[in-house]
Amino acid sequence: MIQTDVDLQPFNTMTIAARARYFCAATTLEELREALAFAREQQLPILPLGGGSNIVLTGDFPGLALHVGLKGLSFEPLTGGMRIRAAAGENWHQLVMRSVEMGQGGLENLALIPGNIGAAPIQNIGAYGVELRDSFEQLTAMEIASGDLVTFSAQECEFGYRDSLFKNAGKDRYLICEVVLNLPATWQPHIAYPALQQYFTEHAQAIDALTPADVAAAVIDIRNSKLPNPVEIPNAGSFFKNPVVDASLYSQLKQQHPQLVAFAAGDHWKLAAGWLIDQAGWRGFQNNGVGVHDRQALVLVNPGHRCGSQVVALAQDIARDIEQKFGVTLEPEPRFYP
Repeated sequence: MIQTDVDLQPFNTMTIAARARYFCAATTLEELREALAFAREQQLPILPLGGGSNIVLTGDFPGLALHVGLKGLSFEPLTGGMRIRAAAGENWHQLVMRSVEMGQGGLENLALIPGNIGAAPIQNIGAYGVELRDSFEQLTAMEIASGDLVTFSAQECEFGYRDSLFKNAGKDRYLICEVVLNLPATWQPHIAYPALQQYFTEHAQAIDALTPADVAAAVIDIRNSKLPNPVEIPNAGSFFKNPVVDASLYSQLKQQHPQLVAFAAGDHWKLAAGWLIDQAGWRGFQNNGVGVHDRQALVLVNPGHRCGSQVVALAQDIARDIEQKFGVTLEPEPRFYP
């Protein structure tokens, strides 16, 4: 059912107050098609909504806000592995924990990432050395212009670091409806990330005895120790991508800042954006209800429930400062609407 003049504050984890001219909560493919047909007839832009954890509303939305609430989750045993089919409206963390409870490895490093399944391929979500594409098989999406269903393989999704076809050539062309994952028959823990290494050392856990549940528990503990719960402190998770720079700039920055946190990425280096923001003095900054989290400088918070323009202004101030101090460009992770 199409509603008019709907408050979008409950549908974004930044708790930004904004209104949609039209709103529809679609729980079936047919409802999704009907909503898209309405938008086409009225020539309306579409604002796809899921868990609301990766958007910043900069003002009222003049089109159709479409909440994709498709449900359905199945686990198909393979020879020593597992295939998972998940509808777009299912919660990502709950899916991870279901697989871990079954003793199946592959997703444990991605525990506690906020949001729903539908957004995961768009961002190619990743954490602690693992990305969605590592276990991705295919997805089904609905073409906005026609209502037709289209299947995309991993190659066709064009996954990159926090990137995919759906942020580039496929942007605003599809609504993801279902994701299929294929988890490995043989499992090895991915714990090369320094935070995980430190955790298991401090907890005296033997690496060769780790289970997927052990790794998931570590990831959850680490994330809870430094990342705010959006229910308690409004935020959109990591606000900036970790910038990737060439070896020359990395070498220059490393000489100037010996404690620089960075990770090799082929011929390039991925810098820890949170470290850069922290070193620039922004961690804990607060101004008129918006600010930077006091334990993780990568997270912008909105405890005052301020408007999106204030959040964007703070992000722009931080990005300019990092550019001036380090010569590095920061790119936001969340998408700004409208």
